[in-house]
Amino acid sequence: MKKSIFLLASVFLLNHSLEAQVQTLPPSYREDQTNKMDIYRAEAEKINALVHTKLDLKFDYAKQHVLGEAWLTLKPYFYPTNRLVLDAKAMVIHEVSLVSGNSKKKLKFTNNDFQLFIDLDKEYHRNQEYTLYINYTARPNEVKQEGSAAISDAKGLYFINPDGSDATKPTQIWTQGETESSSCWFPTIDKPNQKTSQEIYLTYPEKYVSLSNGLLKSTKKNNDGTKTDYWKFDYKHAPYLFFIGIGDYAIIQDKWKNVEVNYYVEPEYKDYAKDIFGNTPEMIEFFSNKLDYPFPWDKYHQITARDYVSGAMENTGAVLFLEQIQQKPGQLIDENKFEYIIAHELFHHWFGDLVTTESWSHLTVNESFANYSEYLWYEHKYGKEKAEEHRWGEIEGYNTPENFDKILVRMHYNSREDMFDGVSYNKGGAIIHMLRNYLGDEAFFKGLNLYLNENKFGTAEAVQLRLALEKVSGRDLNWFFNQWYNDSGHPKLNLAYDYNQSTKKISVNVKQEGTKFFEFPFAIDVVVNGKATRHQVWVSKKAINTFTFDASQKPDVVIPNADEVLLCDLKDNKSIEEFIAQYKAGTGNYGVRRRAIEALADAQNTNDKALDALLAATADSFDGLRMVALNNLDAQSLKIKEKAIPVLKNLVQNEAKTKVQALAVEMLNFMDAVDAPMYEKLTKSKSYAVQAAAINGILKNNPNRVAEFTQVDDEVIASSNALVVAMLPSWIAQNDLKKSNLVAESVAFYEFAKFQNPAQAEVLEKGFNWVMSHDTPSATKKIAQLYSSYYTYLQNNQPQAAPFIKRMAENALRLKSEAFASTKSSALEKQMKDLQNVIDKMK
Repeated sequence: MKKSIFLLASVFLLNHSLEAQVQTLPPSYREDQTNKMDIYRAEAEKINALVHTKLDLKFDYAKQHVLGEAWLTLKPYFYPTNRLVLDAKAMVIHEVSLVSGNSKKKLKFTNNDFQLFIDLDKEYHRNQEYTLYINYTARPNEVKQEGSAAISDAKGLYFINPDGSDATKPTQIWTQGETESSSCWFPTIDKPNQKTSQEIYLTYPEKYVSLSNGLLKSTKKNNDGTKTDYWKFDYKHAPYLFFIGIGDYAIIQDKWKNVEVNYYVEPEYKDYAKDIFGNTPEMIEFFSNKLDYPFPWDKYHQITARDYVSGAMENTGAVLFLEQIQQKPGQLIDENKFEYIIAHELFHHWFGDLVTTESWSHLTVNESFANYSEYLWYEHKYGKEKAEEHRWGEIEGYNTPENFDKILVRMHYNSREDMFDGVSYNKGGAIIHMLRNYLGDEAFFKGLNLYLNENKFGTAEAVQLRLALEKVSGRDLNWFFNQWYNDSGHPKLNLAYDYNQSTKKISVNVKQEGTKFFEFPFAIDVVVNGKATRHQVWVSKKAINTFTFDASQKPDVVIPNADEVLLCDLKDNKSIEEFIAQYKAGTGNYGVRRRAIEALADAQNTNDKALDALLAATADSFDGLRMVALNNLDAQSLKIKEKAIPVLKNLVQNEAKTKVQALAVEMLNFMDAVDAPMYEKLTKSKSYAVQAAAINGILKNNPNRVAEFTQVDDEVIASSNALVVAMLPSWIAQNDLKKSNLVAESVAFYEFAKFQNPAQAEVLEKGFNWVMSHDTPSATKKIAQLYSSYYTYLQNNQPQAAPFIKRMAENALRLKSEAFASTKSSALEKQMKDLQNVIDKMK
């Protein structure tokens, strides 16, 4: 999953039967401790084991309830038991019975807001199966568990626009099970170490379609305007991977070999579905071959969701994506910016769905691999530099102060949701890249194949990965796993060089700063007369390692971490001439050239050679580095503008990549160098980003022309926050509330803009006041979700900024309340409740 994070308060002592089970665990496992970081987060004890889950679900759209019947087949895992505890959050339980053939025997039960406690009819022994029938009403809006920065809500099942009152969005139902939210819509043992097969009957309005795990076995029309779909999934998977989706979708069919690969999109996007998802069959083929393990499930469908609470979710064979993945040709011409997420969720079907983390502490065996699959796909499809560009961005996402002290395998955490962070994802992916390069491709992928085969349809932890890789490679990997999986941080390196003319040797000093020292293989290139010689060395666990190499003359440059494999901070003490030589020597190596470009950018105002080399890098062979060079130009310096403007105009006219072209136009805008005739042509570009940049420039020169662009596609405007700001006063003046959803994300954080751009912040605040003073359900929902997720994130990482979120939420509520006071609109009242719920959760 591409995701977020929060945990419930303990309810263990509320029922004597559960307390008796908990008392069998060591005290360190208990949840009733004051400091949650002191709790050892063990794998959940398996007292009973799920075998099969059968559900019959109907939906009360008005009350947003699920009317459910469940048949659960279980058995004691090892020890005899006469009790069963199920997770059943905010449910009304009408009946619990033991099923035997056609007969039912009612059982005694109690329940609270979180769990259902059942006294079985007798003591059951290992491998002795029993089946329960549970009649219940699920009330997802009453669920008390909270979401997180990665998963902004945790009520499991979501009714979207259930009464159809919001004309801007469709009516949908969809579910989000991870981490432990499937138990918000059906009773289960909601732990990742449980595995069950399933069958689901869904009864819903006939005008919609449905999706669930497994195969659609039948569809029956009913006499009341509904239909009933029967989905059956014969494999075993974890409860958090259960999924249902219902709504108005166009279904575009595709196939990999004999496996159906369908795309569920809103009808507006049906003609573009294959442009968005069409690489999926090739991805399945590629990953199947790379792992030497064919795609293991019965189908692979992908569906979109409005108001989704995260990025995407790997529900087995029924992957869910946020609505923004639906893109039009004017966006896709730049690139499919969600393609890496498509690869990520697919790879989970081996790492996460087939072999599942035994507990959230070992989330790395799910998410680190899914993160690294993004690199594998880009490397295969677009080349190594594209993959390296993506990895660089992922490492930047990890490399923030709040992540440095976090361990990859964490047996202590405040909330299971905290595991969904830049360590489990980004750093984990970088660690797997190092592991792959240390072992070599053949051993690495054979090791993954062994790991999958040994643990398929079961669970695993990081140690099983280590053992599989050791078994294949013959190498002991304890040093690697102890350092990277079971400890925190990464090397912080300071490099220095000394050439001895008399001995014709170059010395490279690798200093590890700080008090924690690492050991690792390290690649060093010595470049003489433009030719690089690669040296592989081993850096040991000490403050300074010195390596000496032959060099017939003083090297043009020495390049440390020359293969860019090592995850590290690198302080490289070089002259501008050496960085220019590094750029030239780094052909085909994204990271080596990027480090050089960033060093040149730092010196552009004081060194003409650096500026000239930086401008030359705007013509780099790789489009990603052309953009790095463009982004690093100082747009405020008169000297730099004088040299850069002709280069940028030439780039705009000759650039093949529209995303680079759009950035070059924006840089010209920043430099007040609008070329009116050229910009007029660019407003007709097929690329929305290019159009938006050109319109930005035109309006910067002549704001009165805003009326000419009021009919521009929303997607064009959404591609540029600056264009949103430029158009906003016109929409406010016209009270064009249809644009409120478009501007919601831009105006939501107006308070933070005051620190960076006060003039822009003033416009955004006016837009915020406008949106919040009217009946704008979609915009309000989006802003409420943003506040909820960002508040949680800031509390954990930048607590000093969290009060700003609360203040903006309270201001939004005040504006809605004032509007409600004059209109008494029920729609506004609901929006007030949404905001109040968010504020109530802000500690």
